[in-house]
Amino acid sequence: MSTRRRRTTVNLEEWVPKTRLGKMIQEGRITSIEEIFTEGYQIREPQIVDALLPDIQEEVININLVQKQTDAGEKSRFKAIVAVGNKEGYIGLGSGKATQVRTAIEKAAIDARLNIVPVRRGCGSWECGCGRPHSVPFQVEGKCGGVRVVIIPGPRGLGLVAGEVAKVILGLAGIKDCWTRSYGSTRTIPSFAYAVFDALKKTYTLITPVDWVRH
Repeated sequence: MSTRRRRTTVNLEEWVPKTRLGKMIQEGRITSIEEIFTEGYQIREPQIVDALLPDIQEEVININLVQKQTDAGEKSRFKAIVAVGNKEGYIGLGSGKATQVRTAIEKAAIDARLNIVPVRRGCGSWECGCGRPHSVPFQVEGKCGGVRVVIIPGPRGLGLVAGEVAKVILGLAGIKDCWTRSYGSTRTIPSFAYAVFDALKKTYTLITPVDWVRH
């Protein structure tokens, strides 16, 4: 079962920060999400993302009915996978379970905000070389379960040569042109989605010669 919706909003007016990072943001000591990753803070409140990325968008990637055998019989719940991003270099992916679809989506949306990561964009295609942040700067590979996904830089105007799930996640991350190759059980949507997410995370964690100059 697959669908797409937008969006779950977190009420910032009623937000009372519980963490040190949340209090620093509310006091105005941190004004951008870049500072959070530069200083190595961990996001533990979803309101932090909504406060620093007010234009964040949300897409429901997948909803499944999962059943669990208990002493009282079978227990059925819905599991939702939700992606969030601002289409400008930030992407998050999360999951949530509940007896109602809406509650499962809300839980997944909160989890996605807590898992948000920066994505390094660039022009890694030898066919292009424009220097604009429309693709990935280099080839990256992500894995989850039995699924492996490779994202290859593409020239401007190519578009996203990928499956529907990958297109949604790449689009929310701000990637406009790339090729993708997938291996394994790609029909398993949750594993495929997390493999794409894992590849995008590696664009930021991998160190390049440019970073040596910065430091």
